[in-house]
Amino acid sequence: IAVVATGAHKELKLENLIARRDDLRAFVASHELQALGLYVLVYVGVVALSVPGAVFVTIFGGFLFGWLVGGLAAIVSAIVGSIIVFLIASTALGDVLVRRAGPRLRRLADGFREDAFSYLLFLRLVPLFPLWLVNLAPALFGVPLKTFSLATAIGIVPGTFAFAFTGAGLDSVIAAQKAAKLA
Repeated sequence: IAVVATGAHKELKLENLIARRDDLRAFVASHELQALGLYVLVYVGVVALSVPGAVFVTIFGGFLFGWLVGGLAAIVSAIVGSIIVFLIASTALGDVLVRRAGPRLRRLADGFREDAFSYLLFLRLVPLFPLWLVNLAPALFGVPLKTFSLATAIGIVPGTFAFAFTGAGLDSVIAAQKAAKLA
């Protein structure tokens, strides 16, 4: 809501990213830890608040920090944000979230009852359901926090690095295009 209310959504375009590439790279170069900390906070917030678009934040991390640092920061952030949602769902707020999830949640129940770790790992590796739902459902079905955390940590690694690598590649493409225009 805040992004739309401030008009910031109009700025979230590929053209703007390309136009501001040098400024972003300069900021990250001169404020590495602050930029990385801000990125992690934003990412945790996106996941914890179940804002759609975590994949784009992962790509942006690869763009800003490279595939390895961006990917690692995204993994840590996604795990922390997911655990926050899990813990909230384990409280009284879980009932409100169940009503929001509706019938999709019932389809997940059987899988979690059979083998919670394997089922959650599968859902993390093959994103068939929205991230917020996969973070919410295990808490509501009594999956232990340790099982949830481990399956999440393992399951998000391949996709996260793939998207971070895409972001790093995007930066290379923009740099090559800029160099070609200057030549």
